[in-house]
Amino acid sequence: MGQTMYQAFDSVRSFEKCVAEYAGSRFAVSVDNCTNAIFLCCKYLKVGAVTIPARNYCGVAAAILHAGGQIQFEHVEWRGAYQLKPYPIIDSAMRFRRGMYMQGTLYCLSFNIIKHLKIGKGGMILMDDPEAYKWFKSARYLGRHENPCHNEDCHCTPETIDMVGWNMHMTPDQASRGLSLMHRMPDHNDDLYFTYPDLSTYDIFKKETYEMANRTPT
Repeated sequence: MGQTMYQAFDSVRSFEKCVAEYAGSRFAVSVDNCTNAIFLCCKYLKVGAVTIPARNYCGVAAAILHAGGQIQFEHVEWRGAYQLKPYPIIDSAMRFRRGMYMQGTLYCLSFNIIKHLKIGKGGMILMDDPEAYKWFKSARYLGRHENPCHNEDCHCTPETIDMVGWNMHMTPDQASRGLSLMHRMPDHNDDLYFTYPDLSTYDIFKKETYEMANRTPT
């Protein structure tokens, strides 16, 4: 069974390597969407106060709050990609071009049907840190290890679980579509631009309101 599961996910590993080569990163870890990519990055870095552009996708604000962070908004114009300050997290949902990776960052991508790589759903985190790579590999897969493991010195099985992770992995069929689309992907794509709402006007994205709305009844 373990070998069958491994073979089924060959397309996922191939897609990750393909995007890493295109973007210029050492590693890539696929997930089920860009919002969860940002969430996992925030959890990994244990974020506190995070500053993001006020005009933004609501999922970014939600990911920060769900990860235990607080949001600070700044009223700035942005195109393509921006940093979740002061952390080395880049939201590049609107940018996809060869060599886009920024050294030392956790660089998040979106493969939504309206983005450059139109898989329909999916995302990816690019990085150059091998320890971060190991953490994200397990974190997006319910804390489990792949088979064979991403850690060459590990003698685990597919049932090895050494952290409480999340069910956020990419499916093989999504990865296969991504690989097919990458064969026709140009080196340069113009940044996308959407007119997002001003999230600073939403009370729910204030940490106190969020915590009250999500409080478990006693």
